Amino acid sequence: MTSLSARIRSLAQTGDGWAVYYRARALREAGAQVIDLTVGEPDRGTDPAILDALVSAARNGQTGHAPLTGTDALRDAIAARVAARTGVATTRANVAVTMGGQFALFVACMAVADPGAALLYPDPAYTSYAATARAAGLVPVPVPARPEDGFAPRAADLAAAVTPATRALLVNSPNNPTGAVYDADTLAGVAEVATANDLWVISDEVYDSQVWTGDHLSPRALPGMAERTLVAGSLSKSHAMTGSRLGWLIGPEAAIAAAADLCNTTTYGPAGYIQSAALHALSLGPAFEARLAAPFRRRRDACLDRLAAQRIVSVIPSGGAMYLMLDIRATGQSGTAFAHALLDAHRIAVMPGESFGPAAAGHVRLALTRPDAELLAALDTLLTFAQHLSQEMTP
Repeated sequence: MTSLSARIRSLAQTGDGWAVYYRARALREAGAQVIDLTVGEPDRGTDPAILDALVSAARNGQTGHAPLTGTDALRDAIAARVAARTGVATTRANVAVTMGGQFALFVACMAVADPGAALLYPDPAYTSYAATARAAGLVPVPVPARPEDGFAPRAADLAAAVTPATRALLVNSPNNPTGAVYDADTLAGVAEVATANDLWVISDEVYDSQVWTGDHLSPRALPGMAERTLVAGSLSKSHAMTGSRLGWLIGPEAAIAAAADLCNTTTYGPAGYIQSAALHALSLGPAFEARLAAPFRRRRDACLDRLAAQRIVSVIPSGGAMYLMLDIRATGQSGTAFAHALLDAHRIAVMPGESFGPAAAGHVRLALTRPDAELLAALDTLLTFAQHLSQEMTP
């Protein structure tokens, strides 16, 4: 067969980290009872009222081509939400509606630099970042963030990684996989590096409704940053609409206008009935989003109480998002080995830290996406398992 391009061959997600996820899925399909704590899929479906709006729009004829970057009404609603949450004036001209937050990230990577340019991002990171950069022809450059810093990137480390080829910096707060919420000092450092080196900043803010400590801050809100920042958002986490694939990109008017050209040659934009459902979802307001986020906050607090009662597994308390990053180095195992062994012994699936980058080696990520009792029972089993492994290390 004629060779495929190096670009598309570079996108495959391989490695031991994803092997745990695929093994867990295969076990479930074979009939095994597996407690899957690997991926950030909310454990409740989309609200019936949102689904009713979707069905009604489809039955009323919104099944044809919709505006490429969103209806005016939906862009206005997204702009209002962003302005209210960040304090940055935002209009529909700053909003492109996309096929999910993931496509918004791809559009951003396509927009900020030409092929061969470098994109920096803190490690550990959401698993798609490097592949998304490569898909856009960019060179992904991970910059280690340290557990002792709560996995917040240091400005000095970011600055040291900048080369003449660097054109952009991607950040994510609240963070997947660590749960870190970047404070004002961290984001000021990001802005300083970007401004000093004339870089674009791509800010993944899909977890902005899930903040447990501190406040959600956007780099776009910092002085001089609105014209060099592109923000990806979506309804997947805030409204439990992962399958609806409704996201957005926020940025300068010229960048958003150019995004329409990319949508024209790729997805052609979300379906009209999905956009109507999204408009209804946003009309439910902040109280609705807070209600959907509440179980994750409750589970986070309950898990931290369990973790505080033992000394083998440590944790950097998650400031946001639906995850906990557990440090299992006291067991003497890598995150990968621990995750495979836990799945073998107890049919509990967690993601190895190594699947998110070398900086998370010796950790595993726990998704807070199962009902409270099931999640806490799984955590108790994990802690007992870690205790046994640590005892085996003792001479």
